[in-house]
Amino acid sequence: MATRKYKLTFLFLMAGLAASAQDTSLLRMLNDSMAAHPKKIYVMGTFKAEHIVNLQTVESPASCNLNFVIQHRFGTLNSGSYNFFGLDNATLRLGLDYGITDDLSIGVGRSSYLKTFDGYVKYKFLKQTEGGGIPVTLAIAGTVTDFTQDITDEAFLNTADRTAYSAELLIARKFGQNLSLQVSPSYLHYNFVPTAQDKNDIFAVGLGGRMKITHRMSINAEYDIVPKNQIVSYTVHNSLSLGWDIETGGHVFQLVFTNSQSIVPTQFLTQTTGTWGKGDIYFGFNISRNFSLKKKR
Repeated sequence: MATRKYKLTFLFLMAGLAASAQDTSLLRMLNDSMAAHPKKIYVMGTFKAEHIVNLQTVESPASCNLNFVIQHRFGTLNSGSYNFFGLDNATLRLGLDYGITDDLSIGVGRSSYLKTFDGYVKYKFLKQTEGGGIPVTLAIAGTVTDFTQDITDEAFLNTADRTAYSAELLIARKFGQNLSLQVSPSYLHYNFVPTAQDKNDIFAVGLGGRMKITHRMSINAEYDIVPKNQIVSYTVHNSLSLGWDIETGGHVFQLVFTNSQSIVPTQFLTQTTGTWGKGDIYFGFNISRNFSLKKKR
């Protein structure tokens, strides 16, 4: 009887060892499979808002989210004390951006500069991953603008003549937790230009970055370059803008200093006539507020 008990105990021990070995083998196979096919982890928060200062970023509202944007520019600082150093004057753009998906968004806006209406579509088709898989985030933004203000020498223009288009390729990379950089080659088309020597099709490139200084604050910088000999009827200067971002929950508040009065790409890229050296600096701010339109379960 005792011998039989020993045999049963021995069999149970062997079965337990076999089961343990099998579990270890299965766990090793699972770990090997995960190592061979690691899950992609996408980099989040390359920028905190949809604009570096004036330029679009690769960021978009999440699916079913609505973003309300206020972009405000006062007059130039060199306008003197009579105009309270520009604070008596203002240019304003109000915009609504909606996320159709996490990667596809649309938006509309109205700017007081030349009474301009604008609309855009932005699609993020490649996303940076952690661990060196995909090094950059790529998005494309297409914008159409139409100014409606009556100008004496252009009052005869019809709607098509007042319409312009821009297409921007947004190439961004987040370096660690504190630094993000973006390059934005841009193509612009104007249906009407002042003279035959001015180009209807213009190429430009935007350079921008964000440096995080605290958990909720960052410094942004942007420089937009328009190569020469494309616009000859008036002097165009490259746009240089600085911003201080402050994130407060659902708001992103940004203080702005720029030599561009206008805000939409078909204007600030090619119609910046002031320079920092002469004090043609517009102080202002950007405010964005996000609203989730998803139904709570």
